[in-house]
Amino acid sequence: MKAFVFALGLALAPFVATAQEDAIEDVITSQLQAFNDRDVAEAWQHASPMIKGMFGTADNFGMMVRNGYPMVWDNSDVRFLDREDMGRVMRQEVQIQGPDGLFYILDYQMIETPDGWQINGVQVIPAPEMMS
Repeated sequence: MKAFVFALGLALAPFVATAQEDAIEDVITSQLQAFNDRDVAEAWQHASPMIKGMFGTADNFGMMVRNGYPMVWDNSDVRFLDREDMGRVMRQEVQIQGPDGLFYILDYQMIETPDGWQINGVQVIPAPEMMS
């Protein structure tokens, strides 16, 4: 019986991983769409408790994104790249085209909360140095 349960667990593991990946992508996509729609209150719903504690209000959060992350505020052509499980945090790389037409790679730190996956931070990954 234990062998059957173990085998069933192995068989279901890819489906669980896919559901997790879909959930993370859905949260990021929903927040990005909310910024495009200028629905800061909706974008705020996808922020983790830590982020909410740092900014206090949806308006403060929206101002920070508008001023500090223009490629998130006005995003297009979103593509999901590498994902890494770092224990309590999932790291998801996302390629986004900003309003300047340039592409950016963003590192989203995702945490699972009782309310589902939430965004716990975003960093722009600097472009590699170009050789001349």
